[in-house]
Amino acid sequence: MLSDLRRIIDQISRDKGIDRALLIEALEEAVASAAKKKYGQRREIEVRFNEDLGEVEVFQFRNVVEKVEDEQTEVSLADAAKLDPEVQLGDELGSKMEIVDLGRIAAQSAKQVIIQRMKDAESGVIFDMYKERKGEVIHGIVQRFERGNIIVNLGRTDAILPSSEQMPRRSYRQGDRIRALLLDVRESTREPQLVLSRTSNDFLVKLFEMEVPEIADGIVTIMNAVREPGVRGKIAVSSSESDVDPVGACVGMKGSRVQNVVQELQGERVDIVPWSPDPAKYVSNALAPAVVSMVVVDEDNKTLQVVVPDDQLSLAIGRGGQNVRLASQLLGWRIDVCSEQKYTKSMEDGYKSLTMVEGVDAKLADKLYDDGIDSAQDLADSVVEDIVELVGDDSDAALRLIEAAQKYCAAAPQAATAPAADPAEVGEEEPSAAE
Repeated sequence: MLSDLRRIIDQISRDKGIDRALLIEALEEAVASAAKKKYGQRREIEVRFNEDLGEVEVFQFRNVVEKVEDEQTEVSLADAAKLDPEVQLGDELGSKMEIVDLGRIAAQSAKQVIIQRMKDAESGVIFDMYKERKGEVIHGIVQRFERGNIIVNLGRTDAILPSSEQMPRRSYRQGDRIRALLLDVRESTREPQLVLSRTSNDFLVKLFEMEVPEIADGIVTIMNAVREPGVRGKIAVSSSESDVDPVGACVGMKGSRVQNVVQELQGERVDIVPWSPDPAKYVSNALAPAVVSMVVVDEDNKTLQVVVPDDQLSLAIGRGGQNVRLASQLLGWRIDVCSEQKYTKSMEDGYKSLTMVEGVDAKLADKLYDDGIDSAQDLADSVVEDIVELVGDDSDAALRLIEAAQKYCAAAPQAATAPAADPAEVGEEEPSAAE
């Protein structure tokens, strides 16, 4: 049963891509396990694969004693002398065992150990094969469906596309070809090792890298990418060469390149945004096609207040706040959008509240306003160091102004505060027809 194994081992190693030494080790372990089941667990057994004969050889080691009390671990001096005439009491004697009849249960056990070790070895081969490909786009065929997850056949192994990583409103049938990002590679034999994603931001990046040669050449760089899968995505691009338009490169002739990406994403709208180191210009690009009138930048709090014409408000915000939400994710800044009318009114109300503070005349109000203190509330929230230069380097006068502003705000909180645009509020407005 165990003879002529060399040819079988070579074939499995070649077909499965498993290291030959691992297969031999698995075989030796399996036979040792089977032999112990057949002849006793206490027996000290060593198994070796004889390359010359192509056979497995089993040796047992027993202590030489005068009187045998445990036949699994001991052998009498008389019996030992038949195997080795020079043996003495107390020696450990190794002898070859005949294993032609391991028994049905023992043989089944050996088979199970070999199969498991082969699975472990094959799992290691798969892990080594794919661990360096994490983050790549790979191709496969839909094999079957399990509790909402899709099992994808990649040829050598299967991968899983979890329901959470699938595009919304997209169904597949068995046998469909599919492309996805290799999201994770796990060392496991009980479940698929390879996890795929079609919703990852990186999937969008990789699709453009595949479509746009300028990206592969390093001329065009994708600075960031964000998505609401199946609905809309944004990528920010820049160029290292002044004569190469990064947006045009990504769009392609007659929109061919971006359309290939959109088609792969089942119609997901993709906005290609020119990147800029200037946050004001960057956010203006990111909110396109809406026109931006003005941007107020707060570097400390990484907040941008964006003012747009009244008729552009819904377009800037997008359906359900989607456009401004994606722009905010793209920049990594908080973006507050408001209309020109609302911004003007808030500035007027804020300036008016400043003039109502005791000790603030029109001239000082102008100074405070020009320095970014737009309302009585801003003044109340200030510290002496913020305004001391505006009042002639008089720290006592600065403190009195702040206390007066605090007193005014406590008495008239509504009038003291310039209303700021809340994206949660403006996001509820109905989008315009242009959206």
